[in-house]
Amino acid sequence: MAVASCATTTVVPMSDQSGDSTTGITVNASDTACEVSTTHALAGPSTFVITNNGTRATAFYILGAGDRVLGAVENIAPGLQRKLVAQLGTPGTYRTSCKPGLIGDDLRGSFTVTGDDAPMTTDARFKDAAENYQRYLSAQTGALVSATTAFVGAIKKGDVVGAEAVYPTARAYLQRTRPAAAAFSDDVVARIRMPESDVGVGQQWSGFHRLEHDLWFSGLQPDTAAVADQLLADVEQLDAGVRAPTWTVDPTHIAGGALALLEFVAANASSGADEAFSHTDLWNFQASIDGAQAAVASVRPILDERSADLGSQIDAQFAAVDELLSKQRDGDGFVFYDKVAAPERQKIVQAVQALAAVVERAQATIEA
Repeated sequence: MAVASCATTTVVPMSDQSGDSTTGITVNASDTACEVSTTHALAGPSTFVITNNGTRATAFYILGAGDRVLGAVENIAPGLQRKLVAQLGTPGTYRTSCKPGLIGDDLRGSFTVTGDDAPMTTDARFKDAAENYQRYLSAQTGALVSATTAFVGAIKKGDVVGAEAVYPTARAYLQRTRPAAAAFSDDVVARIRMPESDVGVGQQWSGFHRLEHDLWFSGLQPDTAAVADQLLADVEQLDAGVRAPTWTVDPTHIAGGALALLEFVAANASSGADEAFSHTDLWNFQASIDGAQAAVASVRPILDERSADLGSQIDAQFAAVDELLSKQRDGDGFVFYDKVAAPERQKIVQAVQALAAVVERAQATIEA
C-alpha cells in the first residue's frame, strides 16, 4: 500500500488499559471481523476507539485513495483497546481496515466523510515541525539500513558473536522509526518486526526476532541466511518509503507518535517479552525514549505557546525516566533485562506511564 502522512496513535491512558469506548467511533476487531460503529463522519478529526476481541494482535488503518494510509494504530494485543485520531479533512469515501495477525489479507469497510473541507493548518510552525521530524525519521531509517547491513553481513559469515553485538544497535534504530513504520500497512513492516507469537499457520517466521531466536537460542539454521537477506530487503524498502517525496508527516500527529513509543515501553517493561531470547530490551526502551523526545522537541515551539507550563512538566518526566534507565547502564550499552529485578522493572513502567500522561496532554494541546 502507498503511504501518506505519519499516523497518530493516541493511546487510552495507561493506568486504565480497558479504555473508554464512549469517546469516539468504536471498532470491534476480532480474528474474523472489523466492526465499526458508524460508517459516516463530518470532515475534520475523527476519533476511533479500537478494541481487539480476537486471539491475535491486530492493527487498524484508515485508508484514502490509492490505499494511502491516513491513520494507523498497530500491534493491538488481544484484550486491549487503543485510540486513533485521524484527520479526515476532505469529504469523500475512505476505507477502514483491520489486519488480524498483522500480516496477510485485511478486513475492510467503507467510511464516508461529509460536510465542508476542513484543511489542516498552514501555520509555518507546523510546517517546520513536520520537516524537522521527517528529517529525524529519515536519518534513523538510513542508519537502520547501515546497521542491518552489518548485522546481516555478520550472520552470512557465520559470525554469531559479531551479529549479536550489532543486533541491539540495529533494533534501536528500528524502534526510533516506529511512528514512521505505523504509516505503512504493507506486510513489509510486519515481516521486519514479527514476534514468534504472531506467526500464523503456514506462515514463515521472519525479521529481527526470527534471527534473534537463531542467534541466541537455536543456533544458525539452513534458512537463516535467506531470512537475513529478506530482512535487509524489507528494511531498505521501509527506508525508501520514508524518503519518498510522496510521504509526509502530519504535524498534528507527531506527539501521537511519541505516545506510541512510550506505549511500547509501558507494555513490555514488566515482562521483557519483546526480546525474549537476547534480553536486549533496555536498548529498545532507551531508543523509544529518545524517539519520543525527538518528536516532542519538534513541536515544542507550538506547545510552549499554547501551554506554557506543560513543556516543563514533560521535561521533568523525561528526566525521571532517563535517570532510571541510566542506572541500568553497562559501558556503552545496558545490562541484559533478565538481570533486572521485578521491582526495578515496575519503577520503569510507572515512570513511563507518568511521562505518557503528560505527552498525551501535549497531543491534545497540539490538535486543539
